[in-house]
Amino acid sequence: MVDTGVGGAAGLDAGLGEDLARAALALARRFAAGATMWCLAPAWPEHARHVAVEFVHPVIMGKRALPAVSVVDPDPVAALRATVRAGDVLVAISPADDPVVQSAMRRAGAWGATTLWIGPGRRPSVGAADHVLWIDVTGGAAHDGRLVLLYHVLWELTHVCFEHPGLLASAEEVCELGTACVTCADEGLLAEVVTVPDATAASVRTAEGEAMVDTTIVGPVHPGDLVLVHAGSAIALLEEAEGA
Repeated sequence: MVDTGVGGAAGLDAGLGEDLARAALALARRFAAGATMWCLAPAWPEHARHVAVEFVHPVIMGKRALPAVSVVDPDPVAALRATVRAGDVLVAISPADDPVVQSAMRRAGAWGATTLWIGPGRRPSVGAADHVLWIDVTGGAAHDGRLVLLYHVLWELTHVCFEHPGLLASAEEVCELGTACVTCADEGLLAEVVTVPDATAASVRTAEGEAMVDTTIVGPVHPGDLVLVHAGSAIALLEEAEGA
């Protein structure tokens, strides 16, 4: 049992408590560096609004108002693509099989965003998000208060991190995007195709900004495709996950 400080003992197991602590520290560091939190919940928009309000509204005297926005749009991936900046945070509240969330999470690394996925039931695949806060149940949990409890505790722990400034400056979040980077390995940097000026080149967006790359190795690409980039060339075309 973990005493959350929110409504008494929450019944959270130790593993989930550790996941909450890591996610809260990552959020605090991102907010301290100027991030905006983008909240996405296509099937449960009320949860996205609740998370955004929770972080924006300082309900306790002396707590910070943190920038958070609920994304409610007919095409949320396009809306996020246009607004997310490198260093921002994308938080999704949804089942693991939500195709819109899957697509947004896959692209967030190319946008330079840290990702957090909150949900119940079957877990997302390993590596689907930088941080996963999950309720391992069969059915239910969407509206019985457990998801709300999770992000209320997340909000509180994030503010606990702000009370210890040394935590915010003690370590740089290096390679947190869930894909190998050119400074650490040779596998490549995740990128999203922006425009295709000709058959052998494309303008792509990565966590480091936009760049022009050679696409001879991977062949024809289209705007919105995800590729791995290394040394100025696209070296692999990533296929969408089934249902994404």
